[in-house]
Amino acid sequence: MQTRDMTLSGWGRALSGDAKVARPERQRALAAPLPGPAIGTCRSYGDACLNSEGTVIDMTRLDRMMGLDEDTGVLTVEGGARLGEINRVLAPKGWLLPVMPGTGFATVGGAVAMDVHGKNHHHAGSFGQYLNAIEVITPAGGAKTASADTQKDLFAATLGGLGQTGVVSKAEIRLVKAKADLVTVTERRIKDWDEHLALLDASEATYTVGWIDATATGDALGRGILEEAETAAGLVPSAKRGRKVPFNAPAFALSPPIVRLFNAAYWRRVPARGRTVVKPVEDFFFPLDKLHDWNRLYGKRGFHQFQCVVPLEAADTLRAIIEEVARTGAASPLAVLKRMGPGRAGLMSFPMEGYTLAVDLHAAREPAPLVAKLEGMVHGAGGRIYFAKDSLGSRVLRDMYPDRAKWADIVAKHDPDGLMATDLVRRLGLREAT
Repeated sequence: MQTRDMTLSGWGRALSGDAKVARPERQRALAAPLPGPAIGTCRSYGDACLNSEGTVIDMTRLDRMMGLDEDTGVLTVEGGARLGEINRVLAPKGWLLPVMPGTGFATVGGAVAMDVHGKNHHHAGSFGQYLNAIEVITPAGGAKTASADTQKDLFAATLGGLGQTGVVSKAEIRLVKAKADLVTVTERRIKDWDEHLALLDASEATYTVGWIDATATGDALGRGILEEAETAAGLVPSAKRGRKVPFNAPAFALSPPIVRLFNAAYWRRVPARGRTVVKPVEDFFFPLDKLHDWNRLYGKRGFHQFQCVVPLEAADTLRAIIEEVARTGAASPLAVLKRMGPGRAGLMSFPMEGYTLAVDLHAAREPAPLVAKLEGMVHGAGGRIYFAKDSLGSRVLRDMYPDRAKWADIVAKHDPDGLMATDLVRRLGLREAT
């Protein structure tokens, strides 16, 4: 495969690296010896998509939807297809992807590699649980079809496995029926932490997510907005047109006083009595996608995102994490709280039953000491930190994944020379035997 030299960065823009980038146009190009790991649209926030001073395979040209079985809802698709594009084409026909992360720019291969979760994880589980089969081009053995019944070890090591077993070239995904490409969303203003958790626990909606004001303290700690949604039929409003952030924002744009003012206004945008609104599918599932290059709002130095999950019984630890973030004034307007169920598909999948918090931290405010402290709190609570978001974590993250050693052993069989290793994998020592 021909390559060109490029500088790549994760979505947070705080980490970057120079690499040779190959961009195959056809599946047959993947039959040649693989020069390095696969990447998609680089929507992982840190260095999961980087292979500094090495080679990566850009899969975004391999994005065909190869067939849909209208009776079973099974979609066969190439690994470079974007999730938002799949929904755009199939939602009007009454089909949706079963699990969707917060951006439609993520690719199928990336969704497999991170075993992504969405606003319905509390009852629907993770993306990998809806895969009938995947085709993986492995460095050691070429193309292999893996499923829960065939090549089971490869299947379990690939789902959530950070692309370390090889390149996900194709996937068969079980879609779910939808009434239309429309979502009815009920929004409620939440006054504090206890109410937020209670309503998350009690929610019976198909899709549930909480925005949390990570700057609020005292009696207002944990205040936010709860959104509960269902797909619906009716007159479909037009999706909002996308806009582009044309330049890097100045440092003061997300200073603590401005963030506090914005968060207070955003919390009050929902009436105290609540409200119900109707949105196109993409506006609900991928709310930030219509603001292209929104990562520029953090300026040239970018940002880090911290996302953890802690068990249900460790809710007090998560409260302490929120208190610490609020106390330091490090948070941005983007902070999300969700209730997770037990569903996960792979040996290195992030989800576990509990509560997950994601919060953006401006790189200009040097959040490394804060992240190290939060990391210790999560570890002590028996929780995990999400590899798709991590950019500052230490090797302690390895201990949060009890099946890591088994995973590393399977990966070594399929990639004995370490061709698939990325900056994140090397930084955290994930493939090391001990």
